[in-house]
Amino acid sequence: MCVTCNTDSQLHIIQDALTATEDILNEYLRVHISKAIELDDPARFDKAVAALSAKLRRATQSNDAAALREAIAVLDVDWMNTTATQRRSLIGQAMAAAGRATQQVPEKISTTFGAAANDVVRATRNHSRKVQNLGIAADFNALDRRIIDYLKTSQSAYVRDEYGRRLDQFGAEARRIVSEGLESGLGRQDISRSLEAAAKSALVNKSPYYWEIVAGAFMATGRSFAQMSAYAEAGIERYIIEAVLDERTTETCRFLHGKSFTVKSALDRFDRIAAMDQPEDIKQVQPWVRESINPDTGHKQLYVTQGEDRIPIAEVTKSAVGTKDDPGEFKSTLSEKDLNDLGIGFPPYHGLCRTTTVAEF
Repeated sequence: MCVTCNTDSQLHIIQDALTATEDILNEYLRVHISKAIELDDPARFDKAVAALSAKLRRATQSNDAAALREAIAVLDVDWMNTTATQRRSLIGQAMAAAGRATQQVPEKISTTFGAAANDVVRATRNHSRKVQNLGIAADFNALDRRIIDYLKTSQSAYVRDEYGRRLDQFGAEARRIVSEGLESGLGRQDISRSLEAAAKSALVNKSPYYWEIVAGAFMATGRSFAQMSAYAEAGIERYIIEAVLDERTTETCRFLHGKSFTVKSALDRFDRIAAMDQPEDIKQVQPWVRESINPDTGHKQLYVTQGEDRIPIAEVTKSAVGTKDDPGEFKSTLSEKDLNDLGIGFPPYHGLCRTTTVAEF
């Protein structure tokens, strides 16, 4: 029995219930609850991500369920009396039906993000004024408004691609199940049960943390861009990466902790990203950092991908993962300019990244 898995599931249920209660009060009883998003410490950041991810799950769960129903309705046939051409057609029809059922998902999550974008930028701006003591106005500037517009749709393309991959995965699995089932002499019910299980796995049973990663990327990206806007308005030329350095901090964030980059380069990168709409293009400009083992040394290696190439950025010579207040030790031949040119000048650097930045005075 997985106690952790059960605990995670219970936490998701509780968070969903709290979010549903808030939605009912806001939308149906017209009792408006205004909660300021606070991103100034890890606990508040985690809480904001959990609340947003719960809303994303609730916004999309009816589409996921509909995709499952539509796909199974098409595939509940007597496979023994079909030709190979008919089988291919039926599976294609099932994928198309499931795809139609989830067409509205990107729009739904954009609506959810639209409501949160203002809050993320405002929270970051307030923190920059009150905690970092930057001399900036309270109201949004023109760049803030551009960032808000970008954030509203920033994750939609990634989610659309994920749903597409899941449909392709289901199609491939459905073809395998039908082919092997017929070869084994299985009947309609047995094949249908296997197809339903495959459809549920591909279309409904996402990783428990899928929406947390999407929400975390939205929050961290919005915070980073809004910080750069505040730095530019305050006349700050450089900023410093500041990792949390607790037991959960990754090797990547420990390595980048304390490094300094220019505000101008970050704003230039935002301009490039905001002009893109394809996830693969954005990943080349702002990649997440990956980890692997260097076969020559046996040490963990940090790298980013560019096309088919892996670009190593550092090797871990002394790991501090699981400890507090210790960045660890790394071997790297890359300058901060090199790192910035690779697209890792500001967070997020990975899923659920909590690393932030501070102004360098």
